[in-house]
Amino acid sequence: MLATAGRTKYFEDLEVGQEASMSRIVGEADIVAYAALSGDYNPVHLDAEYAAKTIFKERIAHGILSAGYISAIFGMKLPGPGAIYVSQSLFFKGPVKIDDRVETLVKLVELIPDKKRARFECLCTVAGKPVLTGEAVLMVPRRPR
Repeated sequence: MLATAGRTKYFEDLEVGQEASMSRIVGEADIVAYAALSGDYNPVHLDAEYAAKTIFKERIAHGILSAGYISAIFGMKLPGPGAIYVSQSLFFKGPVKIDDRVETLVKLVELIPDKKRARFECLCTVAGKPVLTGEAVLMVPRRPR
């Protein structure tokens, strides 16, 4: 399924405090597909017997999968098509398990006009608890003249 991108928000359209969010349930197929795409076949993600012996007691999703939801917001909603990642910090706070609903929120906290940059706080939660926090800087296109 292909999603339709939202309208591009140019640098001039941005205001500190703007937010965008999305919600996604992490399924078995997501974990298997991510392993195949990334080559990360760590058994904590794919082998229930192995995972049962870890601190998590069951399989967990790849941490970076949640970071992909942040990227999806930037590319599809805020700022939208044309925005380019400059940097991203990630702090993993807890596991995402199969069938967890990940709520992802980005909030614009700073505009840097001379470089056309926007800095965002990023948060992913499961059942109201943070599983990933971080910050991202994006280059945002100016409105065409």
